[in-house]
Amino acid sequence: RLMIDARWGVSTELVKRFCRQSVHRGVLLPSFGQGIKASQKPMSEWQRRPGERVGLNWRLGPGTDRQRRVIYDTNFWKTYTFARLAVAIGDPGCLSLFGSKPEQHRLFAEHLTAEYPDQRTSSLTGRTIAEWELRANRDNHWFDCLVGCAVGASIAGATIAGGVTQAPQARPRVRRKWSDVQREKLAQRGL
Repeated sequence: RLMIDARWGVSTELVKRFCRQSVHRGVLLPSFGQGIKASQKPMSEWQRRPGERVGLNWRLGPGTDRQRRVIYDTNFWKTYTFARLAVAIGDPGCLSLFGSKPEQHRLFAEHLTAEYPDQRTSSLTGRTIAEWELRANRDNHWFDCLVGCAVGASIAGATIAGGVTQAPQARPRVRRKWSDVQREKLAQRGL
């Protein structure tokens, strides 16, 4: 999968059109990160739409224009991704960078630290989450890209052994013949 950020207003339609018209449209997805606040309903409680695939704080399916797209909770995924960097090298869930020279990753590190988590609790829901805030005059583009990669990996089925896996899956849909449905309706009416 290759997700392209389509949340920036001036390029939204361009990104969607590119994904739709590309020869690689089978793997391209416009993505829309949405920072869900502590006072808002979490994605796990959103109503499932027809044709939508639901995962760990992401949803893949048709948008209002019927084009496939991904929506994900940036607050959850930024917290999740940042936590991977704190896991000891070699342990399950570790996200590490190559090499042993920190200066090789200085610019990347600046992007990863361009935002900070602010713990907030909603007085309405009692829910506490980290809401990510951008520091003044800092670029966070590579952090957003890394977070998007984590979401894409989750969509592709990647999980952490013994850690957070997937959101509860819906029961498999049972296909029924139309004639069986009609027979059941007639039986309910006593005909």
